[in-house]
Amino acid sequence: MSNKKLPSIDRTDQKRLREEIQTSQEELDKIHEKINAFEALIHAHLSDLIVEEQELFVLYKQIKKAKKANRLAQKKRGKNYKEPKGLQIIFEQEKKVIPSELEEQKEKKRLYREAILHVHPDKFSMNENETDIATEITTRLIEIYKTGSLETLKAYHTHIFKGNTDINLGEVSSTITISPKDNYLQQEKERIEKAIRLAKKNQLYKVVTEYKDPMVFMEELKDYYEDRIIKLRKRTRKGL
Repeated sequence: MSNKKLPSIDRTDQKRLREEIQTSQEELDKIHEKINAFEALIHAHLSDLIVEEQELFVLYKQIKKAKKANRLAQKKRGKNYKEPKGLQIIFEQEKKVIPSELEEQKEKKRLYREAILHVHPDKFSMNENETDIATEITTRLIEIYKTGSLETLKAYHTHIFKGNTDINLGEVSSTITISPKDNYLQQEKERIEKAIRLAKKNQLYKVVTEYKDPMVFMEELKDYYEDRIIKLRKRTRKGL
């Protein structure tokens, strides 16, 4: 079996993208920290109200369902009631996997297996630094294989075999097809930037960053839950 050397890469662009990704990831982490901290504060102050509202809402739905069933039973007992004719019970069929999806799954499995054989941590056991890097790569590879798209897996596959993961793969078999362009880091950068935009639209983040005093929102939320509980108590009184 013939082998081929890894293609040359633009280290400068890769380094720049890694730095931009790290900066963006740090920004995203800070946004999530603010959201999670304020969310924890809300639960600390309003957990009793939130739980009661949820319990009452479930009870309200159950009562509505029971009333609907009673109305139908009464209707059936009526003299003029007739069972609907031609009514068919349609069971949800098991989702069929179309050929294109099967081909995609097959291709994902091929790319995954091809990459995992070359970057498994056991291959780098003599070098602690490379073992750690290989572990990170393997973790990311498994994550993409399980939850990512074929496009993302192809990009990461190319990224690995272009030699852009800071581990020495040595020579690569000529049977492995490597895309001419490595755009994995660019995709990662765009993915994180999109996540930042979505996180900034989160209501709690807007409260933390836009309210002069975020605790004002806490009072607004408390009023909302107290009002909901009063209304739900009235609606579920007979069911209590």
